[in-house]
Amino acid sequence: MPCTTILVGKKASNDGSTMIARNDDGGFDVKKLVVGEPKDQPKVYKSVIGHLTVELPENPMRYTATPNVDLKEGIWAATGINEANVGMTATETLTSNPRVQGADPMVRYMKAEKRGEKDIPGGIGEEDLLVLVLPYIHSAREGVLRLGALLEKYGTYEYNGIGFNDENEVWWLETIGGHHWIARRVMDDECVIMPNQGGLDRVDLEDAFGEKKDNLCSADLREFIRENALDCNNDGNFNPRNVFGSHSDADHIYNTPRAWFMGRYLNPTKYKWDGANADFGPESDNIPWAYIPERKVTVEDVKYLLSSYFQGTPYNPYSKEGKHTYRTIGKNNTGTMAICQIRGDKPEINKAVEWICFGSTSFDTVFPVYTNVKKMPAYLSKVSMDATTDNFYWNSQFLNALIDPHFASAVIFAERYTEAVMGASRRILKEYDAKIAETGDAKLLDEANEALCDMAKKETQKTLNSVLHNALEHMTNSYHRGDN
Repeated sequence: MPCTTILVGKKASNDGSTMIARNDDGGFDVKKLVVGEPKDQPKVYKSVIGHLTVELPENPMRYTATPNVDLKEGIWAATGINEANVGMTATETLTSNPRVQGADPMVRYMKAEKRGEKDIPGGIGEEDLLVLVLPYIHSAREGVLRLGALLEKYGTYEYNGIGFNDENEVWWLETIGGHHWIARRVMDDECVIMPNQGGLDRVDLEDAFGEKKDNLCSADLREFIRENALDCNNDGNFNPRNVFGSHSDADHIYNTPRAWFMGRYLNPTKYKWDGANADFGPESDNIPWAYIPERKVTVEDVKYLLSSYFQGTPYNPYSKEGKHTYRTIGKNNTGTMAICQIRGDKPEINKAVEWICFGSTSFDTVFPVYTNVKKMPAYLSKVSMDATTDNFYWNSQFLNALIDPHFASAVIFAERYTEAVMGASRRILKEYDAKIAETGDAKLLDEANEALCDMAKKETQKTLNSVLHNALEHMTNSYHRGDN
């Protein structure tokens, strides 16, 4: 799926937390936030797209997920945090090149063409990854290793990037061909930006095949590169983007402009981003994968970036002179955006919070819930395929649909809404973090989540009232006698 990802190391954030966040952009899939209980985790997993059967380990852990409401194409659990306070977002669809595709083809389901022949199962993919990995890992590194082993055994039918975080580390894994993969730990002081293409621009293979401190990869990656003449680097340095990635015209319209905008925001003065002599432009192939940001990154920064539409640039489609040249980050077909935040300075019971947003991120808000619970409030979890004002998913979609066509008069409501909800969320988190630290009472997590949802529901209703009234005022068939 077309998505955008941001990863934040613990020394790059304002509060010492690690964060992994992603816009899950798809086909207008209706989403919900739920808790997967160990008793409900299958012993044998059966995929819909790959027609694959995978035996799962014993003793799964509880985890959050944002699956599709309609399961006809599979679960698509997207993102979550487990009870060991490990987060995962799966996945960012990546691009590759024909050399890799030819050397290690995708493992796609093949239906039997003749009587007597058997169907050939495909590999694992975005539909499956969270359910196959997140319930069984106790650290971000374990996530990389478990997923890597699954890729080597079953293969995949698509190119994907997957993020993991725990309280200390953030890791990023990219699939290479049908069975190969490569991964790097995000340095503690770095922030990573990923816009739908092979992003890793540095990996230390000596470390990956030696100490394995900050780099990991599939067991035969060196031989795979050498035997298929994949290394196109010409300066003695190993840049995976030049080996496994793409530099197509489509990238320059669809992918790299998003990296340009995010890098411009994170490092506004270190590099020159505009003009003829810019270090990086919106179509540059060499925009860095990771930055040390010029100031500490907050949840609010992540939300802004993943909601953005090239504000302050000539490419803002909502401005009068704006050029709708490039694919924006905030997009109409986003199903969900989640920020998995693991806070190292908090007790285990309330260390993890998941900030959740549904629908196009540009004009709606995000708020947190504690993840170490057995169920999510109905406002987040009870979602049907029918549009209704009973839940956060459909309310968010109403807001986006009403604000977009009346941008000039309605965007102020979106800005006030986001600030109000995030400010109130901060206050509620602070209140309940203090209560939990004092009492250690796990029941407070459910109480806090209900309080957060009640607050969000009230603010959402207030904003919906305002944008609906604004839309009615600006209908095309309005008429005043003085108009003639």
